[in-house]
Amino acid sequence: MSQATLHQLKQGERGRIIGFIGGRGVVNKLNALGLREGKEITVISNSFLGGPVTVRVDNTKIAIGHGMAAKIIVEVL
Repeated sequence: MSQATLHQLKQGERGRIIGFIGGRGVVNKLNALGLREGKEITVISNSFLGGPVTVRVDNTKIAIGHGMAAKIIVEVL
């Protein structure tokens, strides 16, 4: 399986979070949103023109900015 950052995934692609780029503050913020290592995610939308990256984690939709999405490392499923 290949690895990528979340903002590199296209709409409809799935991945499993395997790590984060950044310090404790970034990790804590993402954990508070429900984005934790081992969680499977599905990209709902990914606008390369500056809009948010929207993902589904469990039964929850979460929208995050591209900068934050670039800090989430996923294993592409």
